[in-house]
Amino acid sequence: MAQSNEIHIHIDSVASYHEMMGIEKPMHPLFSIIDFSNITYSHPKETCYIHSNLYNISVKSGADCILQYGPHHFDFTQGAMSFFKPGQTIKVDPNAAIVKDGFTINFHPDFLRTFPLDKKIQRYDFFDYKVNEALFLSDEEKAQCYTIAKGIETEYKSKIDSYSQEAIVSFLDLLLVYGKRFYDRQFITRKTHQRPIVVQFEELLDAYFREELHLQKGLPNVKYFAEAVHMSPNYLSDLLRTSTGKSAQSHIQSKLIDVAKTMLSSTVLSVSEIAYQLGFEQAQSFNRLFKSKTNQTPLEFRASFN
Repeated sequence: MAQSNEIHIHIDSVASYHEMMGIEKPMHPLFSIIDFSNITYSHPKETCYIHSNLYNISVKSGADCILQYGPHHFDFTQGAMSFFKPGQTIKVDPNAAIVKDGFTINFHPDFLRTFPLDKKIQRYDFFDYKVNEALFLSDEEKAQCYTIAKGIETEYKSKIDSYSQEAIVSFLDLLLVYGKRFYDRQFITRKTHQRPIVVQFEELLDAYFREELHLQKGLPNVKYFAEAVHMSPNYLSDLLRTSTGKSAQSHIQSKLIDVAKTMLSSTVLSVSEIAYQLGFEQAQSFNRLFKSKTNQTPLEFRASFN
């Protein structure tokens, strides 16, 4: 049950988003772009949770920002880019100030249905990053985003014709490509800060098997380690991939194989028993993973020690 000092708002359409913002109806039923400098918005006096069924891409800059992400505070003076997908929730802090510079793009999933971007957008992991893993933009990157946003705005405000939606989707596609490029740059430039996370992840992974947590919790998964280091699974995986060349799942699988090799070479447990102890529900799944990583079956590997 929600407390009296909380309100929950459900956004099911672009029109309902505009209604929440107190601005005129959108020019397109499935899409809109809003320039923060052109609107005056008074957010609720209570803590507000916005449950949205829209995609949202925003670039915000200036020291004041309406969104406060959990216990974290962020410097938006250079500009930050954030991505949300349908089904996510945004917490709005009543004590934070209003965004006065930047833009926000909102569109319904149906806007992309007949375009290749409808499937391509599912592959962008940053839509599943936590909000405190926002992308921080350089001045040059921010300018590039603004240029694309200007193109979108021109199409959005022009008379709709048979090419309008295709043009906007093309701009969105380009904006997402830039988002991926900028995130990759951010991972690279922050490698020094990310190294402690890599070390912590490796220590947690070692401890998972050393303390035999696999006997209690089953196979380790990315979500478990992401929660331990206070990151989203996708962000942790991309961070590790940039820093080590391997995703979080690849690290986990490599560790599983190492542990399995030790058990195969130093115990008399059957392959099925080893599989179950490692957390596999079926021995066949263990066999397939082992063969894919070593080009040997578990029995072939064991035989090489006899």
